[in-house]
Amino acid sequence: MPTVLITGTSTGFGLVTTVELAERGWNVIATMRDLGKRAGLDRAVAAANVQGLVSVEQLDVTDPKSIDAAIARLDAEGRPLDAVVHNAGVAVGGAFEDLSEANIRRVMEVNYFGVLALTQKLLPGFRARRRGRILIVSSESAFAGQPANSPYCASKWAIEGWAEAVAYELAPFGIDIILIEPGAYRTNIWESSPRVLPETSAYRPLLRHLEVTVDTYVAKSARDPIEVAKAIANALDAPRPRFRTAVGPTAKFMHLARGKLPSRTVRKIFGRFFALQKVRW
Repeated sequence: MPTVLITGTSTGFGLVTTVELAERGWNVIATMRDLGKRAGLDRAVAAANVQGLVSVEQLDVTDPKSIDAAIARLDAEGRPLDAVVHNAGVAVGGAFEDLSEANIRRVMEVNYFGVLALTQKLLPGFRARRRGRILIVSSESAFAGQPANSPYCASKWAIEGWAEAVAYELAPFGIDIILIEPGAYRTNIWESSPRVLPETSAYRPLLRHLEVTVDTYVAKSARDPIEVAKAIANALDAPRPRFRTAVGPTAKFMHLARGKLPSRTVRKIFGRFFALQKVRW
């Protein structure tokens, strides 16, 4: 049976992907930064009766010692990987001018540098076996900028640029790079990520408007994350996976529009989508 390591499995896409892949016969190494948050995953794994196919381990993609320890455990146990799913991700909501350097760097460390660091440690094993799949959970945010979401958008643009470039280097070794790009789904990324809204912010009218507008949209329209889990599993199971797969109607639209619509038109579309004309400055 093939083996996959997944990051960020305590909730959201990582949790449901762990169960989906285990149900398809994958051995899953489900990792998370804080093992104290594993209860939800344990319940889901037990409910699906796939306990024998799932092991839960600690891994913080921003900590080199944690990455080295995880790789050492795999080597010691003789568990070569067939794939890795880079799912761990964070965000911060707020106007760029109001954000601290720490806020911004945290997003880039997890969403971008963490992917690079873990991948670099796994590549020797993939190369030695001349096969492997590196799947990255990106976002529709990689297609166009979004107000009050600049660090997250930047991290997804960065990881996609890296993926497009490194794909040339890894193809001769039989290693596939795969991007899965979800739209709005019911995960807790915004509940678990900070929102910066200072009382004195010059952008307060916009931020208050977006807070209501976005939360309302997510509550009404966000989709079941199992759709993303199935897209991930289908990509890992495919004989020849697509490099880029948008998941969900808004992501698919932005994927098709990318590079075809002028930036001014895209901003107008987003302006209407977020009802920015209603902001009273």
